[in-house]
Amino acid sequence: MRSTSTRTAPPTWAVGTSFVLALAALAVASYLTVTHYSDPSALACPATAVVNCTLVTTSSWSVLLGVPVAVLGLVWAAAMTLLTSPWAWHRSESWVDRTRLAGAGAGAAMVVYLVYVELFRIGAICLWCTAIHVLAISLLGVVLAARALSRTEVPVRA
Repeated sequence: MRSTSTRTAPPTWAVGTSFVLALAALAVASYLTVTHYSDPSALACPATAVVNCTLVTTSSWSVLLGVPVAVLGLVWAAAMTLLTSPWAWHRSESWVDRTRLAGAGAGAAMVVYLVYVELFRIGAICLWCTAIHVLAISLLGVVLAARALSRTEVPVRA
């Protein structure tokens, strides 16, 4: 006798939590994008030696391949909002699940890069950026937990 892994419905808490996290990331990314294009100094964030949102969001590191990082975050958050919607969680196509995992993983990988840049290249952190970083890492955690909990071992006779 051997076993194979099959998918069952995702935990209800994961569906709701991931969607709320993605919506919150969408809100923060929208705020960062609007302030990027309007007035970066208008960010509601202190400007101390360590915490300085304006310094971070206007640095040369705030643009990647000609695209503002805030816009990349907005696109990512919008995609993750779609991929973590209740509708998407209950889709049976495996590409939706794989795309959700890849998107959450890509977001977390970008967080590692951006935190490195903030700490070691710019020398300041942005509280708004930190908020979206926490949301992205949390979203990856929820997606991974949901994947682990929605798989059950079903015995199959050879």
